[in-house]
Amino acid sequence: MGARSVGAGRNGRPVRPAKGERLADWADGRLGLYPMAKTNLRKVFPDHWSFMLGEVCLYSFIVLILTGVYLTLFFEPSGIEVVYNGSYEPLNGVIMTRAYESTLDISFDVRGGLLIRQIHHWAALVFVAGMLVHMMRVFFTGAFRKPREVNWVFGWTLLFLGIITGLTGYSLPDDLLSGTGVRFAQGAILSVPVVGTYLSFFLFGGEFPGHDIIPRFFPIHVLLLPGIMLGLVVAHLILVFYHKHTQYPGAGRDQKSVVGMPFMPVYMAKAGGFFFLVFGVLSMMGAIATVNPVWAFGPYRPDVVTTGAQPDWYLGFSEGLIRVMPGWEINAFGHTLALGVFIPFSLFPLIMLAIGVYPFIEAWITGDTREHHILDRPRNAPTRTGLGVAWLSLYGVLLIGGGNDIVATHLHLSINSITWFVRISFFAVPVLAFVVTRRICMGLQRRDRDKVLHGRESGTIKRLPHGEFVEVHEPLTQAQRFALTQHDQATPYEVGPLVDANGVTRRVGPSRKLRARLARAMYGPDTQIPKPTAEEYRELTSEDHHH
Repeated sequence: MGARSVGAGRNGRPVRPAKGERLADWADGRLGLYPMAKTNLRKVFPDHWSFMLGEVCLYSFIVLILTGVYLTLFFEPSGIEVVYNGSYEPLNGVIMTRAYESTLDISFDVRGGLLIRQIHHWAALVFVAGMLVHMMRVFFTGAFRKPREVNWVFGWTLLFLGIITGLTGYSLPDDLLSGTGVRFAQGAILSVPVVGTYLSFFLFGGEFPGHDIIPRFFPIHVLLLPGIMLGLVVAHLILVFYHKHTQYPGAGRDQKSVVGMPFMPVYMAKAGGFFFLVFGVLSMMGAIATVNPVWAFGPYRPDVVTTGAQPDWYLGFSEGLIRVMPGWEINAFGHTLALGVFIPFSLFPLIMLAIGVYPFIEAWITGDTREHHILDRPRNAPTRTGLGVAWLSLYGVLLIGGGNDIVATHLHLSINSITWFVRISFFAVPVLAFVVTRRICMGLQRRDRDKVLHGRESGTIKRLPHGEFVEVHEPLTQAQRFALTQHDQATPYEVGPLVDANGVTRRVGPSRKLRARLARAMYGPDTQIPKPTAEEYRELTSEDHHH
């Protein structure tokens, strides 16, 4: 290190290194940073616009932390009742909690407070939306396969915690709209058999609304959940860095090589610029688009409910389930079980759980233990793509159910008609979306096969000597043919013959039979069009089928 730190000037005298170089040498001699930096800072990352979805999530989370710290300096999480006498005159003389009063003070008296509040709220909405879209990109392209199953679980946990964090933060101002949402959540908790009442009393510190809910939500929203999420974000990024980044199929890309730009300086420069772009867009949204104007709703009162009370979009799925569920009840042994609330309240975490464990289910069905660094084209996994579209369609249907009053008033429809539409669509639309999506994927596979064998349609019409008119097809390049044919076509798992050559009956467990059925449904002959072989291609091209 010393030989590298000392140089010679023009007169031959040794030149003392600069302070920055001496500090770097000192740190390298004690921490060994130079070899690690040399290895990792030149790590290659592929370049594709869809990879920025994860960056939107990360940068929105950073904006949330920055704006949240600022808001924490002025917000007072107290349920103590006070009489308002502040800058917003329409509410002067109104009894409210100190939490709501401090929210009004932030909005009207703290310099830049309203802007920071709105940036914080918009960042929360974009953060959850970005995570959902990012996870759908990962799902449709199969980026969750080995060795990234754990990272999928990290991302899924971040999404789930993001929804809960949004609910707790949405409830802190204690305005009439958020209080209605808390009342809704409390009713759902009460529907839990046996322990629902105890859970509600523990959370609210007694009967609803209680005085403990805001002081308890505050540390959960500010410290507990963000701390867990920050740790998960760091672990998620470490795994992304440790594993080779997935990439889309193309020339020069395989399971061992990555085509892209180095982490330093290209990727870091682009990431830095993109962070300020995201921050700028969120700031512009906070400046010109009003969100959650708590002063317009007034303080929460248990005997008042706002008209058109809607949760943030990411909770509309859960609320839609409860709104359209029939009011079923069971009375037994002096107790009432509210199935009309408990069943939909349970469905939401169960559906989320199915999303979280899907990579392990698919790995069990396929029996695939290989590492995958090349992404699937969604059309080449039609069953998986159909399942994803079916879930998104279900989400959209239940969002309509969660906002049935708004839909009814704006479109002049009956709430009863909307409720029955959502009830029927809950079962019919996902099935229809799955079937249509799978057929579209199969059609795209056929088009890819024809394109490889016959080339791309050029739009040029040519007349042959015997008078026939044909369209000239342009042959694909080798790189284009590789991108369309590089994917594997898995052979579905089979149980095999139930009777062996000696006439002895094999015992096959129900789990293996279930695995075989699911494998045929996902990778059977009806789910994939055979890729063109080299022999087929040579046969067609040799006979001059590419006119």
